[in-house]
Amino acid sequence: MKQRWDDLCTAAAFLTILPVGRNLEMSPERLGRSMGLFPAVGLLIGLALVVINWLLDDLIPRAVLDCLLVLIMIAVTGALHLDGVADLIDGLAGGKDREGALRIMKDSRVGAMGVVGLVMVLLLKYLSLYHVPLELKNAALIFMPTAGRWVQVCLACYCPYVRSEGGTGGAFVDNVDQPEFLRASATLILAGLVLFWLKGIFLIFLLGLATMVLIRYFEVRLGGVTGDVLGAVTEVVEVLSLLLVLAVL
Repeated sequence: MKQRWDDLCTAAAFLTILPVGRNLEMSPERLGRSMGLFPAVGLLIGLALVVINWLLDDLIPRAVLDCLLVLIMIAVTGALHLDGVADLIDGLAGGKDREGALRIMKDSRVGAMGVVGLVMVLLLKYLSLYHVPLELKNAALIFMPTAGRWVQVCLACYCPYVRSEGGTGGAFVDNVDQPEFLRASATLILAGLVLFWLKGIFLIFLLGLATMVLIRYFEVRLGGVTGDVLGAVTEVVEVLSLLLVLAVL
């Protein structure tokens, strides 16, 4: 039980700005094992958003509140995944081959394509959340961050880490395996059933198809994944999950 708690704290320490993992030994094995609990951290983030939504619903206009919820998500995660979006788009847009894309992605500077992509992702997320019907709002707020962190586990489990010099992302990717994928998937499936009943399974099926496309794309384009890729797909799948809620439900 203590090991699971420590793994959850490790996952939360890397996915949020919360100071919950300071006294933990961050061994490669623990980092990989903690990925199985990434969706659980997303679930907790979603529950916190639901509480904030409930507290402020009668005090702030809906459009402003939805914008605030998106900003809170950014603040809680330290904009970590958004940085990955900008770097990935710059690399894919500017790199003619795998090496070129990886080199651009490692550059700390952000280009025009990265800025445009970042703005569009945030705009899509806000508009999608705003148009989710009120009766589905809380469910969407929980499902969105849970799905976004589940896709990280999928790509880490089924794609190699491509940077030969290593990196923080490599410590996770190189040590995650089927048990972590199954644990993460069980969390997402349970959340989908509780939030949306059988339609939740259909949503997860569609997300699974999209994830398979992402895995294949990054294998062909980059040869695998990096930390930036894992962060970027989190944002992409969060937006996609909201769009699917709008389209399906």
